[in-house]
Amino acid sequence: MNVVQRGLRSIIRKPVKSILLLLVVVVISSFFMAGLAGQSASIKTQDATRQAVGATFRLEGNEANRHKRLDEAAKKISEGEDGTYNGVIFKHFADGSSMVKTDNSFETIKPEDAEKIAQVDGIEEYNLITVSTVVNPVNFKRIEDSDVDQSNDLGGVNIRGNRIMEMDMDVSAGKIEIVDGRMIQENETNVCVISEELAQFNQITLGAELQFNNVKDKENSRIYSAKVVGIYKTTQKIKPVMSGDSYRSENTIFTDLHFPEKASGEEGNPLFQYAIFRVDDVRAYDRIKAEIEKADIDWERYDLIDSDGNIKSMAENFNDMEKMSKMLLVLVSAASFLILVLIFLFWMKNRTQEIGILMALGESKKRIWLQFLTEALLIGSIGFVLSLGVSPLLSNATASYLARQTQEQAAADAGSVSTDYVAPELTIQDTEISITGNMVAIDAGVIAGLLAFSVTIAGITIMRKKPKEILSEMS
Repeated sequence: MNVVQRGLRSIIRKPVKSILLLLVVVVISSFFMAGLAGQSASIKTQDATRQAVGATFRLEGNEANRHKRLDEAAKKISEGEDGTYNGVIFKHFADGSSMVKTDNSFETIKPEDAEKIAQVDGIEEYNLITVSTVVNPVNFKRIEDSDVDQSNDLGGVNIRGNRIMEMDMDVSAGKIEIVDGRMIQENETNVCVISEELAQFNQITLGAELQFNNVKDKENSRIYSAKVVGIYKTTQKIKPVMSGDSYRSENTIFTDLHFPEKASGEEGNPLFQYAIFRVDDVRAYDRIKAEIEKADIDWERYDLIDSDGNIKSMAENFNDMEKMSKMLLVLVSAASFLILVLIFLFWMKNRTQEIGILMALGESKKRIWLQFLTEALLIGSIGFVLSLGVSPLLSNATASYLARQTQEQAAADAGSVSTDYVAPELTIQDTEISITGNMVAIDAGVIAGLLAFSVTIAGITIMRKKPKEILSEMS
């Protein structure tokens, strides 16, 4: 009887042992495949705060790429030293603490990139929207809750600049309605539209000149004036981007595109958070989207969001997703090897009598080892085939978990960087994985290698003994 026949009979004769090994192989193979699939997972996310409105596209910064650029800057500046690289500023203090700050050039949507997309056939018009910028109201008062401790608030109002005000996301969504005057027109300068609450509170009328300056240097910074050309009422509260009375809906003031940078002391250094592109013909929406994605810009820097808020990320998968997947592969491999060695050690220890009899009948140690290896590979082959049915589900679940962990880590890291930029609040909508033939081949090779190596390591404890020692253990 050859080793294959003996192996098959042993598998059938000891079903509990065989089923245990089968289940272990299924689990190992499935998790290893999940680690492979996670490295190339496609993450679909959705903007949780605002959706694009109508037949439009929205361009905004990609958070994964932002962190990648932060890491690149950190590598360029020697550890423990002050320095600036590509808009990232590192500063260390005598008490041992440090600060990382980014400037507007690091965070902004580049206007030249927006202009390139605007030239795509089918784009009717485009808008640039600045980040909500807190500034100091010089000759009027803001609205605030007198019962709330304002010590942690900047004590200002927030202004938002638009290239075309009617294309502002809150305006086009119908959240505000002009009750007096008009909206700001393209190419106007030093003009603003205020809420009716703020107008009534300060008895402000159309044509009034409101004054603003840098909220961080109220006493010494230059004062800029903006003429009130419109007063609006809210049909739906404008969701504040941050907590505090500075960001409350009534204190939101719409301005021309470049006024926020002036009033905040950053003249000539704008911070554009979004670019909105209006489609000429909604029937050509998909075709226009494909053309936009061909635009010659650095797509890794951006996310492109469609009318339903769905995001096609142009950056590398999802921040540290690949690193986490590789870590999973290493952990699975190490744990699998340890578990398999323990299983085969237990297996051989309980088969000492069988080994002794075979050796007494003149069977060589090599053929006995080949029998055990054959049993392991036969069970492993069945387990591997079964794992192919489990792997897609486990891979998708694992990739989703890793994506959420990466997103949470990115949010935590963002809190350690000082900036006026507020990253979009994104939710993971879907995670897509693709299991390729190459992944299946790698998984099969790893399982076979782990089984062979584990049988060899476990077999050493038996095979190094002399036949007399094994026979004496039988008695």
